[in-house]
Amino acid sequence: MRFENELLTHLPLLRRVAHALARNPADADDLLQAAVERALTRRDQWQAGTRLDAWAIRILRNLWIDTVRAQARRRETFVPPEAGDAVGRQGEQEMTVEMHNIGRAMGKLPPEQREVIALVMVEGFAYREAAEILDIPIGTLTSRLVRGREALLGHLGEAA
Repeated sequence: MRFENELLTHLPLLRRVAHALARNPADADDLLQAAVERALTRRDQWQAGTRLDAWAIRILRNLWIDTVRAQARRRETFVPPEAGDAVGRQGEQEMTVEMHNIGRAMGKLPPEQREVIALVMVEGFAYREAAEILDIPIGTLTSRLVRGREALLGHLGEAA
């Protein structure tokens, strides 16, 4: 209880430091909350007899540095605000069309080729595992896979 009470006495100081670092009231409050939470969960790392305020400020500062680094990483993939909600949608739409084309092309394959393609290329099973699942020799699996890939590429070429 002594730890919590002493930490409470330092809240005004921690709040000022958080506001100085974050320069945004909402971000500062989030930073303060995260720092207090971290201090409470890691109180065993604080050494009695040392300054609790300095220790808590160090936690606050480290969290702020982590936040700034994360923001910098996000800025590396900066998208202009005018792009708005459309960002990523074109890629999503293209992916949806592509998945639809693949599904249609897979549907045109004979069942024995489709199941081999599904197990090996889609689900990632090793040839031996897929052959065991289908209860066929590995050579049969390999030939079905080769023919299936060729047919799939042919069907996808037609869709393009």
